[in-house]
Amino acid sequence: MLLVSGTMRSGTSMWMQILIAAGFPHIGDAFPEPWGDALRSANPRGFYESQLVSGIYYATNPHPETGAYLFPEQTARHVCKVFIPGLVRTDSAFLNRVVATVRDWRQYAASLERMHVLAGGDRERALFDVPLDPPVRWWMENFALVRDIATRRYAAHVTTYARLLADPEGEIGAVLDWLGEGDRQAALAAVDRGRTLTAAPTPDGVSPRHARVFDDLYAHLHTGEDLSPAFVSLLNRTDAELRPRLLAAREGARAAVTRQLIAEG
Repeated sequence: MLLVSGTMRSGTSMWMQILIAAGFPHIGDAFPEPWGDALRSANPRGFYESQLVSGIYYATNPHPETGAYLFPEQTARHVCKVFIPGLVRTDSAFLNRVVATVRDWRQYAASLERMHVLAGGDRERALFDVPLDPPVRWWMENFALVRDIATRRYAAHVTTYARLLADPEGEIGAVLDWLGEGDRQAALAAVDRGRTLTAAPTPDGVSPRHARVFDDLYAHLHTGEDLSPAFVSLLNRTDAELRPRLLAAREGARAAVTRQLIAEG
């Protein structure tokens, strides 16, 4: 498959719209249930999501309700949105090409908070196993993206939401050239030219040292600069420092489920 990946609110929906307009068959509904109507104002051109946003693996393929099975050779040209946690668990047979998009972590945090107001947080809770502060989730997911590409070595084109909005002709042209096909003019026409990026404040709970690492990682991905061994070591150390927050959140989620089961028992 041709997978579009990234965090939530990173431009994955726009890339789905672009590649569908370019002529690629797709998997996913523009406004999937149960959040489609509630979130329509956040993305009036459609999200194009399916149950596969959580990954293409044994729990989603075959489809848990219909039993329909997706064969890698029959879906090689299909474009499908898979968020980063799902990308990491996706079977390698479906990793034909990956277009990954990244958003500045401050803008991501602000956008995610706005989405929570619309959806009440239900959508994020259904998609991910533990609650995390937005900056920590941004780090965990984008670090996982970099690590997964380096480990499994599949074909990936990493760009940023800001690069797409600043130069849609160049970014779309680069992706379609990389894919070797696609209607460039139709793809360009799908870009929402009214989208703009505004500065966002630094969220609470992020140390200045970690904020610098977040900024540096984003800068490398935005410019396409290679990650030096020294920088990779810094990323690994930062992840080790932040990992306890993920583990604590996971343990808290398990405890909450246990308390609920006891109360219902």
